[in-house]
Amino acid sequence: MGIWTRIKSALQPRVELSLTDPTGWRVASGSSAGTPITESSAMALATVWACTNLIAGTLASLPVEITRKGADGRREVLGDHPLSRVLREAPNADQTALEFIEHQALAIELWGNGFARKIMGATDRVIGLEPLHPGKVQVYRASDGALGYRWTDDRGKQHQAGEREIVHLRGFGGHPLGGLSTLAFARNSFGLARQIDRSAAAMFENGMQPSGALTFKEFLTAEQRQIAETRLVERHLGARNAGRPMILEGGVSWEPMMINPEDAQMLEARRFSVEEICRFFQVPPHMVGHTDKATSWGSGLEQQMLGFLTFTLRVRIKRIETGLERQLLTPADRARGIGIKFNVEGLLRSDSEARSEFYERALRNGWMTINEVRALEGLEPVTGGEVPRMQMQNVPITDTGKEAGNGQ
Repeated sequence: MGIWTRIKSALQPRVELSLTDPTGWRVASGSSAGTPITESSAMALATVWACTNLIAGTLASLPVEITRKGADGRREVLGDHPLSRVLREAPNADQTALEFIEHQALAIELWGNGFARKIMGATDRVIGLEPLHPGKVQVYRASDGALGYRWTDDRGKQHQAGEREIVHLRGFGGHPLGGLSTLAFARNSFGLARQIDRSAAAMFENGMQPSGALTFKEFLTAEQRQIAETRLVERHLGARNAGRPMILEGGVSWEPMMINPEDAQMLEARRFSVEEICRFFQVPPHMVGHTDKATSWGSGLEQQMLGFLTFTLRVRIKRIETGLERQLLTPADRARGIGIKFNVEGLLRSDSEARSEFYERALRNGWMTINEVRALEGLEPVTGGEVPRMQMQNVPITDTGKEAGNGQ
């Protein structure tokens, strides 16, 4: 029985239980491939690891700023705001700001929800955020209509808190009780990928695919067969013997075996599982090292990168920004125009050419000043650098030469 035949037999319909999550969606408790899916088994898939690492790591690398919108529409960074230290330096005693945002982004990608307990100060302001494991938090609607949260800590202690004590960042779905869990809705795709990996591993572990055959012109005696099996096969068996010369005599020939169609179909299924998982996370396959097919956005990898920034990261950034603003800022802060923003210009730091072009256009068209550019680059302001400038070469033809005449 070929490898692909065994996989297809494992995918035969089987009885499953259905569960209703707090948002009202019904999801299966097991995958069609018969493989239980947990966060550990999902993260063991290289594509899941690469997609979540890419999204969470990119989001966490962006600076989080507390800003205030002025009457002129410009936003001023408030470095002295109490939340600035929490979101830019250390939300708690154990994590940096990058680690905290990365943890929340990963939780949203897998479970559809990120949770953190607020640590309040003497002035009733948030002075810290303690992350909670999303798989251990239960969200419910209390009798008074408010949201409530129950969870169990690492020591087995039960906790309960109201919505004013918890930061709840929701993923795709938009339901008040929580976002939709990728682990739940993608479990069939994850289970199939796991089953294919296991079957491929079993093929190599059990030696089900010989690399070739030793062909003899005549039937062997028992003694000759013993010599062939022990001296020829065992001397060249295993990875450590790869490349060792083989001495053949007495009319013996070596015939390498090509991969059979069913095993080739298994390799195609592995490629398909990579693309299928990438669809769930909205990540272009080339960004996780899968580049064996033509691009799907635009005419090349550059267009796919722009699509990733526009359609994948932008909505995730907006979800986290609005969630933090609603649950961390006071009504007085919001009335003053204070907001929480990711500085997406941080994505340009790794591309000096794109960064230079961005700054040049901003300065040439007057929507950024020299000092604003210098601030983004970590440089001190210069005298006169706060005045916007704009080139004036595009003047009416009737005005040509007037400036020169005035100068004389």
